[in-house]
Amino acid sequence: MFPLSVLDLSPVTEGSDAAQSFRNTLDLAQNAERLGYSRYWLAEHHGMPGIASAATSILISHVAAGTHSIRVGAGGIMLPNHSPLVIAEQFGTLQALYPGRIDLGLGRAPGSDQATAHALRRNLSSDADEFPRDVVELMDYMSDEPRQRVRAVPGQGAKVPVWILGSSLFGAQLAAMLGLPFAFASHFAPAQMMQAIDIYRSTFKASAQLASPYVMLGYGVFAAPTDAEAQDLATSMQQAFVNLRTGRPGKLPPPRPGYYGNAGPQERAVLDTVMSCYAIGSPQTVLEKTQAFIDLTGADELMVPTQMFDHALRVRSYELLAQVQPKLRKGG
Repeated sequence: MFPLSVLDLSPVTEGSDAAQSFRNTLDLAQNAERLGYSRYWLAEHHGMPGIASAATSILISHVAAGTHSIRVGAGGIMLPNHSPLVIAEQFGTLQALYPGRIDLGLGRAPGSDQATAHALRRNLSSDADEFPRDVVELMDYMSDEPRQRVRAVPGQGAKVPVWILGSSLFGAQLAAMLGLPFAFASHFAPAQMMQAIDIYRSTFKASAQLASPYVMLGYGVFAAPTDAEAQDLATSMQQAFVNLRTGRPGKLPPPRPGYYGNAGPQERAVLDTVMSCYAIGSPQTVLEKTQAFIDLTGADELMVPTQMFDHALRVRSYELLAQVQPKLRKGG
């Protein structure tokens, strides 16, 4: 069966708070496990009123403690915000608590604006070599016999699977060079998706972790009994995305039927780009669009974000996607 996974930002909806978001996250993870999803990943973002997953490692532990078999991980940890040693210790701890279930996706973006990045107390170097060095250092800490004098305790020998995340060609090149699985954020930055996939696959070098290329793509799904209802439910995400891109981030708003049709040219341009990697509609529509995307990209796995205002309808969307999953086939 074609593997599908869940990407969760623990959205904070208008009129709600982080505590409710965390309850929703655990409930969604338990449902994802019941429905047969492969992974449940949480993403590090900072200073955003509508995203509650800033303390990503803590939230991963919360989800892993409340589930039994589904893999739980970071999609991702923004490594420039952290010492590699600290992340090795955190994920070594998670691996000790939940052995064989933890994934570590690493990104080089700060997951915030520049002011917030400064507040995270990291040197905001523009040196393009720093992220690859940090990745290699982190992986060494988690190896059986680290080359470094300092030891990650816990962490040494944890060998948590590492993924490289990206929304440009840089991540594709790094993942290929290190022989790591590659997750591309096509659900919010699709412009270079096909080129990144091609670079990754054509330059991949096998490693101890991975023998052949493995591509996971972000692909948003809003499923409902009818196309019209799904399109209405997706307007919460559309509003939030436009607000973010125009410098007005906020909590996830309720749906606004007709939002796209009434949007101005600037807003439509923003949405037209990102919505190319979304399936919005009835189960049959979702099946057809998702299969077409898999055929186009040859993806090995899809990581599905669904930023929906109503939690129960969000769970239903993942249920409807799971119902068509057996019909999905690996592309050529």
